[in-house]
Amino acid sequence: MRPAIIVHGGAWDIPPDMREAHLQGCSRAVEEGYALLSQGRSALDAVEAAVRLMEDDPTFDAGRGSFLNSDGEVELDAIIMEGDELRTGAVAAVQHILHPISLARAVMDRTQHCLLVGDGALRFARSIEMDTVEVPELLTCRELERWKAIRAEKAFEQRDVFEDAVTRYKRKGTVGAVALDSKGTIAAATSTGGTPNKLAGRVGDSPLIGCGNYADSRIAGVSVTGWGESIMKVVLAKRVCDNMERGMRPYEAGAEAIAYLKARVDGLAGVIVLARDGDMAHAFNTPHMAMACIDGQGRKKASL
Repeated sequence: MRPAIIVHGGAWDIPPDMREAHLQGCSRAVEEGYALLSQGRSALDAVEAAVRLMEDDPTFDAGRGSFLNSDGEVELDAIIMEGDELRTGAVAAVQHILHPISLARAVMDRTQHCLLVGDGALRFARSIEMDTVEVPELLTCRELERWKAIRAEKAFEQRDVFEDAVTRYKRKGTVGAVALDSKGTIAAATSTGGTPNKLAGRVGDSPLIGCGNYADSRIAGVSVTGWGESIMKVVLAKRVCDNMERGMRPYEAGAEAIAYLKARVDGLAGVIVLARDGDMAHAFNTPHMAMACIDGQGRKKASL
């Protein structure tokens, strides 16, 4: 197999002054993952590395610079999945962790569980001596000011941050990656800080298997971004994979799932899809979706 990888940096109304940062961030992440694949490393290694890089980048809503919840805290969700044996690990509503994607992989590799949440996830991280950080290391002044502004606006609705008519919230995107390695294994990863001013303890679609992420090496891998409450209701990532299993190509499979999401629950989202044969695509119904990919020929593409 010829390795390939695709990443995303969120689907929403990305304002002009943030577009270059999104393109650059996605480009760096896809290059990081592809470099590992070119060295013979696994798809799991590639998606973890790509997502870690975006978790470090305050351009995105993952890791450093994530949105604050209603209590002014940072709570993070992440998932990683390997498509050969359908192994998966995830964490949700976890605090004091810069790289929740690596904690999710540790859940997969070092426990018999699929998902750990909140304080239990943090205690597990400390038990394996994973580095923890204090809130100021995850918080940016920009997010603190944004949180204060949203708190002062009584009419704020979570769905508004994805709409093309409402750019004042300057939303940032969930991040994700899907990779195919030289052995034919597909892996997918998704990481997020969730929606701004979410209730403490809120968990979105990102860490839920089949909703925000899915990988099956016999079919395809998918990572999802968007309005989580709508995405969960239709199990969006699994729907894309099911479409692929029925014979659709990546773009058709993603576009059908997005159309169903809109028609059934008035949802807003974007998906990246990578098939077992290396074909890949993205589909979305928001004004923009930040993505980058490198195909089996080594050709790179980045777009909004």
